[in-house]
Amino acid sequence: MSETPGADSAGKPWWMRGLRWTDTRDLGWRMGMAALFLVSLAGLLGGLKIPQAAPVLRMKLSTAASSSPSTPPALPFATGFIALSADMARVSNAAVPIETVTEFASPFRVSALIGPARQRAVDCLAAAGWYEAGDDPRGERAVVQVVLNRVRHPAFPKTVCGVVFQDAARSNACQFTFACDGSLGTRLPNADAWARARAIALAALGGAVDREVGLATHYHADYVVPRWRDSMVKMAQVGAHLFYRWPGYWGAAPAFGATEQGDGEPRIVDLARLSVAHVDPLPEDTAPSLPGQSEPVPAIPVNAAPSPPTVAARQALSEAVHAPRAPSVPSHNGTDRIDMLLDPGAYSGSYAVRAYALCKDKPRCAVYGRTGTDSPLGFLFLRDTRKGIETALWNCEQTPRTEHAQCLPQGAAVERLITEW
Repeated sequence: MSETPGADSAGKPWWMRGLRWTDTRDLGWRMGMAALFLVSLAGLLGGLKIPQAAPVLRMKLSTAASSSPSTPPALPFATGFIALSADMARVSNAAVPIETVTEFASPFRVSALIGPARQRAVDCLAAAGWYEAGDDPRGERAVVQVVLNRVRHPAFPKTVCGVVFQDAARSNACQFTFACDGSLGTRLPNADAWARARAIALAALGGAVDREVGLATHYHADYVVPRWRDSMVKMAQVGAHLFYRWPGYWGAAPAFGATEQGDGEPRIVDLARLSVAHVDPLPEDTAPSLPGQSEPVPAIPVNAAPSPPTVAARQALSEAVHAPRAPSVPSHNGTDRIDMLLDPGAYSGSYAVRAYALCKDKPRCAVYGRTGTDSPLGFLFLRDTRKGIETALWNCEQTPRTEHAQCLPQGAAVERLITEW
């Protein structure tokens, strides 16, 4: 029986018509091999990591929270920012979702943190809160919580002041901006704001926990995008600050261990303008002299009890003493002019101790003490090592002294003294 071309093509797809059985078997084998090749290629491509085009640093986010790596992660570089305008940075930051906080810090209580060490810790915490968040209790509490979270984390120093002033010697590359950008020399809180900041710090050291930021160890302002942002887990926004934790184990509760500080809180010289606890002890043989006097005035007893001012002292300071604000920079005649915040509740003799600590390494120095930015001059300290002069003068209407010679003169006279100094 003769074959009719195309007779076996009925019911076959167009691409198989005209093929003999042997051709069909060969085609099937070839198609199977092609399919196997495509599957293998897909698997190979799926295993490759495609480089990210975005300029943000990435970290592996899959570290299990139950694991316990032996080495804490390195701190991100503090000054690495993406070049964006403030508005574009806010848009970019808003696009990053906030993870629900499920773990919180336990109350911070260290029994060994007592006495002067505790006072230094309080003032370091208060400074971090006020300088980073301003006079905003909610923002200050969040910053304070980050500091205490860091104290408990193995990637950071083990003291409060050590955390706050970590890398302070690196210009514009410290962990907390105010510690290295000159703010401590140019801005001071008023007495009320400082008291509020210290109250927040005291509460935190006494066990108060800010649950809003959870276990956050990092934050940044919403108008910048640091290069480390996408390597962290976003936890909260408090005011203009965005808060983050590390992913995986290092951002989970098991990584935050107990602390044992004792008296290890360091003195921070730059805080002496705000904190008596950070002032080096005044040498016992210090005997300041008044300008124009040949005999030195006896050294001011720091622990002497204040007594009512004399009639002459009250009359001399019947007018409020207003001195021009002095920048914290050397003047034209080589005098370092320093503003110092006075605590009305502190013993007035401590003003001299703090002023001496601020000036002890300066050949010519003037310290202007006020209870607030716009307050009358409450204390003046003048030091000139070349002339052998160290003078401490108080506003005796505010802080009475037993010795009239220790009182600031009246308004015109004190301005003349400052001008001629």
